[in-house]
Amino acid sequence: MTEAGLYDFIAKRKLAVLASVAKTNSPQSALVGIAVTPDLEIVFDTVKSSRKYPNLISEPACSFVIGWTGEQTVQYEGTAEELGGAELERYKKVYFQAWPDGPARQSWPGIVYFVVRPAWIRYS
Repeated sequence: MTEAGLYDFIAKRKLAVLASVAKTNSPQSALVGIAVTPDLEIVFDTVKSSRKYPNLISEPACSFVIGWTGEQTVQYEGTAEELGGAELERYKKVYFQAWPDGPARQSWPGIVYFVVRPAWIRYS
């Protein structure tokens, strides 16, 4: 599948399963709301009290499964980075386009935003 095709597939889906690794090396998964950039970067929010937050800070390698209807999925591996500064504002725009209720969550205690940059993607 082309990069444009992957972007279209991911952009049409708002949810993905994120897999991360705890400090104890145990796998952990969570359903997250996502947005995607044209460069196939995935953006999502979470709170610092979640399990995924310390996992991604200590081990930024992570993966997603996106889509499952009709057994069509994108399997995605990449590296997560907590966003801050001007970069945060740029990625929030992408996220809020996909999630118009996102700005209301900015007041949540401990809310943070991550971008995941792809290392490997497969459509199946």
